[in-house]
Amino acid sequence: MIDHFWLGMAVIFLSGALNGSFALPMKYTRRWRWENTWLVFTIISLIILPWLLASGFVPRLHDLYRQSPREILVYPLAFGFLWGITQTTFGIGISAVGMALAFTVVSGLACLSGSLVPLLALSPGELFQPRGILLLTSMPILFLGLFFYGKAGRRREREQPARPPEPGGISYSFAVGLGICIFTGIVGSAWNVGFAFSGPLIRRSAELGAASLAAPYAVWALIFTAGFIPNLLYCAYLLSRNGTWSLFSEAGSVKETMLGLAMALLWLAGVVGYGIGATFVGRYGTSIGFTLFVAAQILASNMLGILAGEWKATSATTKRVLAGAVGFTLLSVIILNLGGLF
Repeated sequence: MIDHFWLGMAVIFLSGALNGSFALPMKYTRRWRWENTWLVFTIISLIILPWLLASGFVPRLHDLYRQSPREILVYPLAFGFLWGITQTTFGIGISAVGMALAFTVVSGLACLSGSLVPLLALSPGELFQPRGILLLTSMPILFLGLFFYGKAGRRREREQPARPPEPGGISYSFAVGLGICIFTGIVGSAWNVGFAFSGPLIRRSAELGAASLAAPYAVWALIFTAGFIPNLLYCAYLLSRNGTWSLFSEAGSVKETMLGLAMALLWLAGVVGYGIGATFVGRYGTSIGFTLFVAAQILASNMLGILAGEWKATSATTKRVLAGAVGFTLLSVIILNLGGLF
């Protein structure tokens, strides 16, 4: 089990890094607006690829869904829909309170809810065992790192020239924006909760002939399809309000579509890899593993931001604050991985 634990944690860390880098291709879009790229990204990542994986690697997929009790299917669908809503509200929160504060609040609360809810619901007695104690110990350290990320981000916003708001944007007060971020953080881990509560469906998938690492594809297909609905509605609203439907047919659309495809591949590889790693880790995969997944996302996104020059025009003090944030995040990851010794 120790070997499987360490292998699973390694897979989860790599998956988090992939997931944290999925937005990088969006930096190179030139002709499309956010809603154009995001719609292509969600169609590929939440509909096309998940169903290709499920139909290709899960035998008797139709029988699996038809024979499963309705209450088993409700979990991935309901939590997937909630998660889909938070994908849109996160963007609104960023516009209202800024990237730094929004990312701090959302990541911290998502880490807390996404790790503790499955552990409390599925294995409450393990909370005060060695692995559970290490999870609780790593969390405040991770939150401290998130605090310094937020502080560094606020300093960067003051030191760098402000970017003009995107045309057609909606303005929200700081209080409303903060409330949106809190909602997003609490509910944003719903996809992990839906996955954690889908154990019976995964086991039934394996009984029907799916390989152990492919069995979760049946769950991901349901979660992502439900999550696609809010994304589709929000993108359609923006496309209609901003009059950007026509951009899909203009010159350069092939390149823009490829960027959306690259985003989808990075994002889905991260999420599917997380599911594989969580399967290796076992009962702690959706609790301790999710904390590691979030930490890897944070590290990857910030490292790519540094390489892309996002912090180039900031002061030495701001860069030291950022380094401290990275250090606390790494420390939380080390403490978290000590769970493999128990």
